[in-house]
Amino acid sequence: MVKKIDTRTDEEKRSYTMSRIKGKATMIEVLLQKALWRQGIRYRKNYRKVPGSPDIAITKHKIAIFCDGDFWHGKDWEQKKLRLKNNRDYWIKKIERNIERDKRFTGELQEQGWHVLRFWETEIKSDVDACANTIIALIHEIEYENGGKYGVEYEDSTHTPAPLMVAEEERTDYSTD
Repeated sequence: MVKKIDTRTDEEKRSYTMSRIKGKATMIEVLLQKALWRQGIRYRKNYRKVPGSPDIAITKHKIAIFCDGDFWHGKDWEQKKLRLKNNRDYWIKKIERNIERDKRFTGELQEQGWHVLRFWETEIKSDVDACANTIIALIHEIEYENGGKYGVEYEDSTHTPAPLMVAEEERTDYSTD
């Protein structure tokens, strides 16, 4: 048996490894999507019709949700960049470009009337239900501001709801005789 020798350089190995990193349907995106689906929230994935292609878009309420990886999007960046050892200049430039791009897309979305939510990877992993509840709370807030669900006012003093229909007499005997 002949042992195959790897003749690739470190840069080629790193390039191959980096090319395998997923950009869509990451674990944290799927976790949050499943939590929203269980709550009955319907959404679009990687919605390309708006800037930044949000990971999750609730188009009905114009909510754009991004699931940001801690390293790639610069969580606690000022401390983390001091600890970088390999290819330091490249990574600092790359992550800072990512941070600037995130800010630019957030601004563009807000200018178009979208509500933008960004969740860190660690937030989603540690308490996905809290992240989903934050989204649900925003949906309720938007519905309230827009006059309630289905266009009904929440606090309309001029409208009194019709009383519930009550059976005239209570039937306790359910036999068919």
